[in-house]
Parts: sequence; C-alpha cells; structure tokens
Amino acid sequence: MAKGVWIVAELRDGAFRKVTFEMASTARKLADQLGEEACAVVCGSGVAGIAGELGKYGIDKVYVADNAAFEPYTTDAHAAAVAKVVKDNDAAILLVAASFQGKDLAPRLVGKLATGMASDCTDVKIADGKLLAIRPMYAGKCFGEIVVSATPQIAALRPNVFPIVESAKAGAVEAFDPGLGELKTKVLEVQKEQAGKIDVSEANIIVSGGRGMKGPENFAILEELAGVLGAAVGASRAAVDAGWRAQSDQVGQTGKVVSPNLYIACGISGAIQHLAGMSSSKYIVAVNKDPEAPIFQKADYGLVDDLFKVVPALTQECKKLLG
Repeated sequence: MAKGVWIVAELRDGAFRKVTFEMASTARKLADQLGEEACAVVCGSGVAGIAGELGKYGIDKVYVADNAAFEPYTTDAHAAAVAKVVKDNDAAILLVAASFQGKDLAPRLVGKLATGMASDCTDVKIADGKLLAIRPMYAGKCFGEIVVSATPQIAALRPNVFPIVESAKAGAVEAFDPGLGELKTKVLEVQKEQAGKIDVSEANIIVSGGRGMKGPENFAILEELAGVLGAAVGASRAAVDAGWRAQSDQVGQTGKVVSPNLYIACGISGAIQHLAGMSSSKYIVAVNKDPEAPIFQKADYGLVDDLFKVVPALTQECKKLLG
C-alpha cells in the first residue's frame, strides 16, 4: 500500500532553495494528518553534508543521491533518480515546486510513474485519505479542487505561498543508488545571471514595469526603488518582448508566477496573462495614468498618476522611512 508524503528538494549553488523548506513544512503537515512519514529526495553533487538540514523542517527521512551527474541540473538524470526511489518506496504523495525546474521535472515524473498531477497549487489538504490540491484557474477568477486518482499523487506547489515551519525533528539520512545508466543529455555551458540579482520567483517584494516605462533606460527608477526596498525587478511580457528586460524577469502566465508580500506594478495595464502570474500577491499596488486599466481591479492600492513622478517620490520617502 502506498504510504508517505515525499518532496523533491531543489538546490541552487549547493544550498537548498527557500521553496524546499516550504515543501518540507507542508509535507510534515500532511504526513501528520495521515499518520505517516515525511520524506525528501535530494539529488546533487556534494550534497550529503547538507541533507540533514531538512529534518529541521519536519522531514523524517532524507534519501540522498550524491553524484556529479546531477550538477548542473538535467531532466533525464533527476527524473530517473527521483522516479526510482519514489517507486521503490511506494510513495503515496509527491510534492514538487512549481518553479522552472519543477515544471520541467514534474511532467517527466508523471510519465515515468504513470500517474497524474495538479500544477501551480496554492493550497493542499487531506480529504478522505487522499491529497486534495487547490489551484487558481481562469486568471485567478476561481479555484479548482483536484484529486489525482493514481499514486503517487503529484502536486506542484507555488513558491512563496506555503509557510515555513521549523520542527524539532532530527531527520535520518540514507544514500540511494540512482541507477542512472547512460544519460542522453549533457550540459555544455551554463550562463548565470548577474551576482546578487534577486530572482522574482523567490522575492518578497517585486517592483514591475510594463509598456508604460517607455524604454529600457527608464527601468533605472524601478531599480533604485527596488534597491531601497530589497526587492526584485520584474516586467510584463510587453516589456520583455520589446527587449527592455530579460525573459527571466517576466511575470505572467508565460513567464514566472509569483506570490510576493508586495507587488508594485508600474505602467502595467493588467492583461489577463499578467494578472494570472501575480494575482496571489498579498498586497498589490498599481501606478498607471489610465484609470480604466484592468490592473486596478486587482490592486489593493492604486495611484492614477504619472509613474515618472510617483516612483522617484516614493523612492525618496522610502529612503527616509528606512534610513
């Protein structure tokens, strides 16, 4: 009989990403409701020493595959290893992150494990002994409840939505053979983003610009505000398509789905695809000259004014308040 709530840990530069701790805390909560163990799969190079950290977030057992083939990330290596250990241990529930890596990995796991999945979940709970996954639909206009009938039930959790809860548990660590065999993918080169840049998918505060920025040089005022707030700078698809910002900054249905505590939208009208990517933000502030812009329907606070006046003034006030 399938048992246990499992997570697939995500790493960056040899450390666990924040979303891993969010998944671990969620797995602990679900496992307690089922009276079962919470387990994690960690695949990486030189990661055996950090695997035990997950015990602090409620993981009972960490299965580690420490192999140079996992760094940098490739779909075939990770999918093979995760599918093997999950299948060997007959996992009931498997949580992955709804990140770029998770969205790449999860469909392959669905195929290898002959199961189904719920994507981009903002809540998960146990109902009648099964995982009930909840996700926004139609650009956040409603929520769907999904139950995967096969096991393991796979759910991809949206980053920055689930709380991190520390635990007094001491997680056991067990190495496993990933059984990789011959891999079909080889990474030839990795081009990293500039050092110190905050990833919009992990940021607590995001300052985003759209077509109303009028050009790439004007994003400098957003960069300054973001620097004061410790925020990431995002962009709408229109700004990215115009070549004003990198695709990695794009927020929206075809970019990154974000859930920060504060989202400041500057010169963004609010196309439905953009709203789908940021509507679960805790607080939304919109600055736009058009009072009919759809973004105001989602905003908690709105300023109908020229962003080129508002943003510099806001930056100066934040500097005063934050010292």
